[in-house]
Amino acid sequence: MTDWLDWPFFEPAHRDLAARLKQWCNERDLHHGTNVDEECRSLVCELGAASLLELCTEGDVRSLAIARSTLAYHSGLADFAFAMQGLGSGAIRLFGSDEQKSAWLPRVASGEAIAAFALTQPESGRGGANIPMAARADGDGWVLDGEKSYISNGTIADVLTVFGRTGEGQGSKGISAFIVRGDDPGLAVADRIEVVAPHPLARLRFERARAELIGEPGAGFRTAMETLNLFRVTVGAAALGFARRARDE
Repeated sequence: MTDWLDWPFFEPAHRDLAARLKQWCNERDLHHGTNVDEECRSLVCELGAASLLELCTEGDVRSLAIARSTLAYHSGLADFAFAMQGLGSGAIRLFGSDEQKSAWLPRVASGEAIAAFALTQPESGRGGANIPMAARADGDGWVLDGEKSYISNGTIADVLTVFGRTGEGQGSKGISAFIVRGDDPGLAVADRIEVVAPHPLARLRFERARAELIGEPGAGFRTAMETLNLFRVTVGAAALGFARRARDE
């Protein structure tokens, strides 16, 4: 059977990347411990030191898919740590200003800053058009009030992409995207959420949390969907990595 890396839509650089990722995984003990927050921080730092997180801020979809498939084969938590750096910073990569990109993308790529994507609401799930979180202009910025739930990296994030209602219209037309710093005093972890596959997961509370608009007011739904679309293919790639590991086990 032809190795999947020999398929014609992969180039030599993609095969070299797969070899580098496999070596990175084989050089580490990737078994899960009890402190997933510290493990995730460590994995992000190590992935950044190996320049692998640069794929999250500037890599093509094929490279992202190879990375997730390879990491998922070796460790679900390593795949999670990698994927969230991309998903959490994706809106900045796609729609951020030059200042926002220069402020955050190098830090995400180096592993210095851990990223999160905060879309899901306790009341309405992941339905992007039904977001009740209030976003209000305040001076030269914005403030957010409300809650988000099932936020991956919610307990350890340094930078979060958050979606709130600015009211340019009904449903999806009134949603905007924002940057919130993880150390903002208006942001708090309301609850940790424990799941079968342990990873940092939380319900977050925003009380006059300072926020910085990404792109234009009212463009948040498009921002969310295009960010998710960039990484949607990689979800399938990660699933194939898990499946290959299950077959081999």
